[in-house]
Amino acid sequence: MTRSMTAFARTELGAAVWELRSVNHRYLDVSFRMPENLRFLETELKALFKDKVHRGKVECSLKINPAELSTSFTINEQLVTELKSALERVSELTGYDTRGDAMSLLRWPDVLETTENSETLAADVAEGFKDAIVQLVDMRDREGAELAKMIESRLVDIESTVTQLHQEVPAIIQTQHEKLRKRMDEIDVDVDPGRLEQELVVLAQKLDVEEELDRLVTHVAEVRRTLQSDEPVGRRLDFLMQELNREANTISSKASAASTTNRAVDLKVVIEQMREQIQNIE
Repeated sequence: MTRSMTAFARTELGAAVWELRSVNHRYLDVSFRMPENLRFLETELKALFKDKVHRGKVECSLKINPAELSTSFTINEQLVTELKSALERVSELTGYDTRGDAMSLLRWPDVLETTENSETLAADVAEGFKDAIVQLVDMRDREGAELAKMIESRLVDIESTVTQLHQEVPAIIQTQHEKLRKRMDEIDVDVDPGRLEQELVVLAQKLDVEEELDRLVTHVAEVRRTLQSDEPVGRRLDFLMQELNREANTISSKASAASTTNRAVDLKVVIEQMREQIQNIE
């Protein structure tokens, strides 16, 4: 299946909010932005990409929603006891009523300790990340399917242009032969018939693009076969675009008629359109 390298995914699980963004890249490059206290999970999370994503620059951003954190409160009883004793002693020494109240004690630093369920949070982070990868891969698959349709449309355009050239080239060669014979007649020079025939053969070889057209058809078939592969195909498709472009350039260099030149330009435009899109294929 053709897969795009451009995609986005977002998941929320418990307090963990993941956002994954993927763009095209020569290799697989995964980076993380996450709280330092959860950084120890990075290696484990990166390993989850194995066999799922092969190319692309993937930015993984984790945010923790405090409102969703599972938090418990613990009273530092020893500190409260010490504060109570201190207040009583101050009252004895000064004669003032310094009993205070419970809320005043709770506001004292370190009297009320909060603890987060770190195991639950780590589990939510990992599970949320797995869900995000599934979303990311699904979107890459959908985008890739659209790219494959676009490429198939351009392949049909190439086949149409090749058919037109197959029909036009023999007539173009014949026209060039007639022009050469006419020029020989106009300059009124005795020309060895055998030599003239040799020149006509050479001219025909220079103008003949049947070989290039056949190779274009072969490359088109190979592009279609590659699009059906289960392996990452981006690099191979990029190479095939180079081969298609080489044949189009050769046809252009052999062109002796405006129509052939225009057909060659059409080929190069279509090939370039495909090449631009293939840069996003894994």
